[in-house]
Amino acid sequence: MVQLKTLTFADLIAQQTGFAGEGRLTDFVSRYDGELYFGDHLNLNRLVRQYGAPLEVVYTPQITAQVRRMIDWAAQARVTTEYAAPFHYAYATKANFAAEAVKTALAAGAHYETSATADLIIAHGLWRQGVLPPDRLICCNGSKEPAYRDAIRQFRLDGCETVIPVLDDLSELRDLITTSAPIQFGVRERAAGNRDGRHPGNDRFGLTTTEIEQAAAIIAETDHRLVLYHAMIGSQIEDEAHFLHTLRASIENYCRLRRRVPTLRYFNFGGGVPTAGYQLQFSFDYQRFLSRLMTTIKEICADYEVPVPELIGEFGRYTVATHSAYLVEVGAVKQGQPDQPDWYLVNGSLMVMLPDTLFVSGQEFVILPLSDWHRPLRPVRLAGRRTCDSDDIYPRPDRPPLWLPATDGGLILAIFGIGAYQQMISGRGGAHHCLTPEAARFIVEERNGRLSSRLVPQQDQATIMRLLGYRPQPTVMPLPFRQPARPVVLATRRRTRDRERAVSV
Repeated sequence: MVQLKTLTFADLIAQQTGFAGEGRLTDFVSRYDGELYFGDHLNLNRLVRQYGAPLEVVYTPQITAQVRRMIDWAAQARVTTEYAAPFHYAYATKANFAAEAVKTALAAGAHYETSATADLIIAHGLWRQGVLPPDRLICCNGSKEPAYRDAIRQFRLDGCETVIPVLDDLSELRDLITTSAPIQFGVRERAAGNRDGRHPGNDRFGLTTTEIEQAAAIIAETDHRLVLYHAMIGSQIEDEAHFLHTLRASIENYCRLRRRVPTLRYFNFGGGVPTAGYQLQFSFDYQRFLSRLMTTIKEICADYEVPVPELIGEFGRYTVATHSAYLVEVGAVKQGQPDQPDWYLVNGSLMVMLPDTLFVSGQEFVILPLSDWHRPLRPVRLAGRRTCDSDDIYPRPDRPPLWLPATDGGLILAIFGIGAYQQMISGRGGAHHCLTPEAARFIVEERNGRLSSRLVPQQDQATIMRLLGYRPQPTVMPLPFRQPARPVVLATRRRTRDRERAVSV
């Protein structure tokens, strides 16, 4: 048996995935002529040569592809199962509030899901601008403090008929029911939150069965309507059979309520659908899952003699996880303790770039070198060079090390799967851990059928100091970043493998 240490990085990837070294590696990264491409189009090696690292690359066409793929899978599942009601794709905006992410998802056909006051205010603004079409549903989840309820009321009174507050507490209903315009309400089932015992903390959301009955009775005495039933099990559920088995009780609860409430028409099975962004060997048959879900709902609805509901899926991580990547440089290498992996010290902070490594147990990211795939492997852990915090490492100490090409420094790594939650947790534009500056951001968007790009410069030290209340210093040391020597260009790959083009913006 060949020992792992004698393999090259290319050998390791071939063993793990069957990848021959050329072509598509995943649905978001490819490799041609020894260089990595984002979305099969954007040359990451060229971007580093032009703009240096650290660099965040935002490739929004990947969002469009994600949304349309799921909509197509659902359409095929409806045909296969002869499911009579529509399927609605909703983007859970808390995964990434950035304008380019939200607007791209809407342009691809997504409905809107909010969880707090701020994102509903964003939705209201986009609705007024016409960016959020008037036929899109706005599902308002989460516990609703007074400001959130006021935002819902104002949105409805402004003329939006598709804003749907999904009740998390009966006090929300007592307040919103006084709204002069008729509102479409939803209810969230509390029991679904941790029915399987795998999602502690999720069981705090929603109403009990008794409270749902009370809400339905109260709404029935008004001009408002109860239209939606929401059952959210958990996040990143890769066990398809378990997902469907756990959801079955919620479908039965929907049917029992539907027999008494004829206005009920939507079954929102929530999020939880996994994404390919975190594992190279990821496998999940989305179309089969949707087909089995529709078949299950059809059978149960037939037993209860109620029509099948319109389905709503809320997709957060799935929508945006794979549309962004960090390009970081291994600035130095430090030998590990005896029998321990060496340290690759990256020019940045992993706590800032990848906060999920601290908050989500066992969180993984796809990390690929931009070069040196022919070099021997080396077991390593990454560590932030711009902090002195023992937690600023990846993988965590209880996880196996990474196997990356041997280097003495200068190796550029692409960290994928960072488009969901990472910036929303660490924040954008503020003062971060150990005053680590935000990387420059290279954003690619599709406009009128053409790709365009823009560069957002790296955060400067003077801005960080002002945020913390310091006066501007006489001299400010420049942060390490290679400024572009020429106008920003978008380097993409044609369909033919041997030609590339650069589109000036």
